[in-house]
Amino acid sequence: MKPASGSGLLQALQKFMHRGCSADGRAVRVALGVTAALLLGSCTSLPDRGPASAAPSAAPLEQQLVVRDRGGAVPAASESKVLAAAKAEGRADLTERHLKVLAGTGGADVYQGNAARLLVDGPATFAAMKSAIARARGRVLLESYIVEDSKMANELAALLTQKARHGVQVALIYDGLGSFGTDAAYFGRLAAAGVAVCKFNPVNPLERPGYWDINHRDHRKLLVVDQEVAFTGGINISRAYSSGSFGRDRTGTGDALKDGWRDTHIELRGPVVQAFARSFAQIWSAQGCKADLVEGPAPAVPTPGQRVVQVLESDPRDKQNRIYASLLAAVETSQRSVWLTMAYFAPGDEMITALTAAAQRGVDVVLVLPGRSDFKLVLQAGRSYYDRLLSAGVRIQEMDDAVMHAKTAVIDGVFSTVGSSNMDWRSFVANHEINAVVLGRDFGQQLEAVFQRDLANSRPIELDAWRRRELGDRVMEQVGRLAEQLL
Repeated sequence: MKPASGSGLLQALQKFMHRGCSADGRAVRVALGVTAALLLGSCTSLPDRGPASAAPSAAPLEQQLVVRDRGGAVPAASESKVLAAAKAEGRADLTERHLKVLAGTGGADVYQGNAARLLVDGPATFAAMKSAIARARGRVLLESYIVEDSKMANELAALLTQKARHGVQVALIYDGLGSFGTDAAYFGRLAAAGVAVCKFNPVNPLERPGYWDINHRDHRKLLVVDQEVAFTGGINISRAYSSGSFGRDRTGTGDALKDGWRDTHIELRGPVVQAFARSFAQIWSAQGCKADLVEGPAPAVPTPGQRVVQVLESDPRDKQNRIYASLLAAVETSQRSVWLTMAYFAPGDEMITALTAAAQRGVDVVLVLPGRSDFKLVLQAGRSYYDRLLSAGVRIQEMDDAVMHAKTAVIDGVFSTVGSSNMDWRSFVANHEINAVVLGRDFGQQLEAVFQRDLANSRPIELDAWRRRELGDRVMEQVGRLAEQLL
């Protein structure tokens, strides 16, 4: 669709975009998003954070949270034991504090009895996902912002096709803009093989009348196999992930890029898998996707672990963004540490204020951010906040040897989140996103270990040196700041 107006600004913005990008499709998405904003007169503002408060309620924890297992809400006695077990992992006072704050954001349901495993970078993630799909007995639900026609995607398509032909229901949701460059024949072959394929908000409004909003995107990455296992995080189905963080092709496909992408996914088993399946089904239904989804077979092990997990979803049509509200509240209530790795960091003044206030009260606030990006304008928007952050005592390090694309946070070592949501306005106000929050010290230590490794592979930004940066960089930062609400 050629824009009827605003094309001058669109062309100017395109000059700032990284030539040849992007595995994440952000250049195309932002260009069309800006055009849509101009044509439709849209404006954005941060979502209502709801009733969240940095001060946790004084009420007993058991009165604020609902603990669920596969059968639903557990009895009060079991609930107390579950919460006590999470606190027994260490830093009990901080665990209880963050559970109460999470409840205060409106997220009162958590799931007990789960196993959680971190997956670092594309090769490990795709190996785990393909292994899970290969063992599927009744249902595979796959959702991805980008499905890029590449060797990796073709391998996945062959596996999905095989499962569909053996009677497993396979359903795929892909974003119409994120996967804009993928040949329609790729999805046609899947559909012909029996895969139920659905395009989220097609770019062409005539393609699926009634399902068109160019600025409303499905940025989620989700796989659910039976009732057995769920995966989510930042990793798209793209050749960008065919190698590890530093360009080493561990796949043997010869499909690796010269520069690797650093990203994180999470594998979850247990009762929380059903929450992810319901989330997929809600989008499937809301988009009018064809085919009725079947119930997945019961898992081999009903309660495979001890992790307490919550699923946080965001929908731009909701008044409150639960992911934003929960993360903001967790930062505001932090007592010891706030460690963030974030692919796109342009969070707005409220989040910057929370980060600087935490640092000023003695919390160890550390950000690992990209030193280079597939979309430079959002990188510059984030850098426009560096002086303020560094002056308050926030430590910032940038990763140069790989493209940082992870979206994780570990706060006080007990509140851990992995998901699809960035700290930028698009994630906060325009995208469907999904994150997993894992409560407790055991998993927090695992995520802290990954963070420390990222820290060792990044360079510190020093305030004095930062203030001596070139004028051109300063100008671009202000351009990014002005465009922040459209990024």
